[in-house]
Amino acid sequence: MRHWIVKDMPVTPPTLVDIEAARLRISAHARLTPVLRDEALDAEIGARLYFKCENLQRIGAFKFRGACNAVFALDDGIATRGVLTHSSGNHGAALAAAAALRGIPAHVVVPENANAQKLRNIVAAGATVHRCAPNLTAREALCAELQRTTGARLVHPYTDPLVMAGQGTAALELLDQVNGIDSFIAPVGGGGLMSGCAIALRSRSPHTTLIGAEPIGADDAQRSLAAGKVVSIEHPNSICDGLLATIGAVNYGVLARHRVEVLSVDDSAVRSAMRRLWERLKLIVEPSSAIAYAVLQAHSERFRGQRVGVLLSGGNVDLDALPF
Repeated sequence: MRHWIVKDMPVTPPTLVDIEAARLRISAHARLTPVLRDEALDAEIGARLYFKCENLQRIGAFKFRGACNAVFALDDGIATRGVLTHSSGNHGAALAAAAALRGIPAHVVVPENANAQKLRNIVAAGATVHRCAPNLTAREALCAELQRTTGARLVHPYTDPLVMAGQGTAALELLDQVNGIDSFIAPVGGGGLMSGCAIALRSRSPHTTLIGAEPIGADDAQRSLAAGKVVSIEHPNSICDGLLATIGAVNYGVLARHRVEVLSVDDSAVRSAMRRLWERLKLIVEPSSAIAYAVLQAHSERFRGQRVGVLLSGGNVDLDALPF
């Protein structure tokens, strides 16, 4: 099995066996989220769309799957010291919620410009919040300091194999709920969701075309796949606040190996798609989630006549600052 170096440490991606183990491990805690359909949205794209509603997952995002798997996989001796992460929102809330279920402490490093609703979710879930400057260097430095002082286990938002395996359980569920998927599309930020789902889908449904959705202002995954190496963007900018992280090295490797194509759209397309999903599905989805449908709208000719699985990743929106 190929491994990738992350912060001088070898990281081996999860396998289908790991994802199936994660599904069993989190089954008592994670929700089996529904798959919704809408004839009007089908007609707009010219395809049969199956929306996997992870915005209805615990804490309002798929992130609970990976965090729950990571927390409940810990040995008791390690778990008692608690868990730690850095997060702009959904992963932090997910880790805090999973830690609360296990009865252990959770520490979350949060950038000063974090989404207000997501910050409230982290606090409500019971985490100890540590604020830092809004950049990756500051996040990682504070995490390292907290590891030294608390002994807590770092659960990285997207490069941790247990997190990736947990996220991949969403794809396994979708395959059980829908008989045959020609294409699958999900948002790409750090790459934990798409890499976990790619491993599951390539193993269980190898014919399925895998598409990642990314904002033009933070299209590092698309650039990385084109360049054949990880390419970072110094100042990513998009209303998709959950997709601003640079793709992880291990996640890039999985996407490249499993032939994931990444398509990007601008924020105006995301706003339009978000509003359309609210109108038709009667669901709250955040910009980072709506981008999957925005890509379908922008590239509808590619999906005509297909059965398409669309992962709606989250629904944590600051209702006092709607983008439309």
